[in-house]
Amino acid sequence: MPSYLSIDVTVSTSAAPEAVWKLLADVETWKQWGPWSAAEIERPGSPEAGLSSTAGVGAVRHFTYRGRDTREEVVIFEPPSRFAYTLLSGLPVRNYRAEVTIAPSAEGAVLEWHSRFDPTLTGRVVRPLLARFIRDVAHRLVRAAEAA
Repeated sequence: MPSYLSIDVTVSTSAAPEAVWKLLADVETWKQWGPWSAAEIERPGSPEAGLSSTAGVGAVRHFTYRGRDTREEVVIFEPPSRFAYTLLSGLPVRNYRAEVTIAPSAEGAVLEWHSRFDPTLTGRVVRPLLARFIRDVAHRLVRAAEAA
């Protein structure tokens, strides 16, 4: 049995990988296609990747969803296919890390969102809610890329 809890979401899309990446990488678009009321860069990362609000490794991103604030730090930023972050605050879990990959497919792209965190009591309670939220976010992201 693993020493952590995980959430794995895979979504196929007709959108090109670059279209999915463009929305994933630009945090200011998240409030347009996602459920957040606020999404912003709190601290820029490095290197910048050509979009004004895009954050590279080391960036801290701030989100507000239903009155709850979360903060994340970008730990991998490899355009146009790999992005990862750790949760700094905002959810009752420990050592949360997520990695999102985008790969080309015959139809367009495949998005995979893998999250893991320590199996605390609250983490076990939060896991099904967080899994549903991540599935929703992944589907919203690819729908927005398809519409772009």
